[in-house]
Amino acid sequence: MMAAKVLEDEVVPVGLVSVGDHRNEVVLVGRLGAAAQTREMSSGDVVVSWRIVVTRPQQAQRADGTPTRSVDSLDCVAWRKAVCRSVLAWQAGDTIEVTGALHKRFWRTDRGSTSRTEVEVVRARRIAKAR
Repeated sequence: MMAAKVLEDEVVPVGLVSVGDHRNEVVLVGRLGAAAQTREMSSGDVVVSWRIVVTRPQQAQRADGTPTRSVDSLDCVAWRKAVCRSVLAWQAGDTIEVTGALHKRFWRTDRGSTSRTEVEVVRARRIAKAR
């Protein structure tokens, strides 16, 4: 039997997580908001970007009793050729799953510094075609 240790009220088997381990992993399932776009960077690298639209679970109701539904629209980018090829073949409205990590990029413009938070996707698959 494996010994266990307690980390913030959670029992974790020893060997699976140690103090100091960090994790940045995102898994999203939603629909492709619009066709993916390709950009060539000054370095010659190609990046594909798109938005995934994820419906939030119903959490509230309006005064008249009708449910409120809202969505999160999240920016995604891919550098891996296989992921780029797949995403470029998909259509707006397709249901997709992406796996990656959150990254915040910073850059300077004529107006000053700016930033963007996006999911850098390492795996992606289409679950269903748009109807």
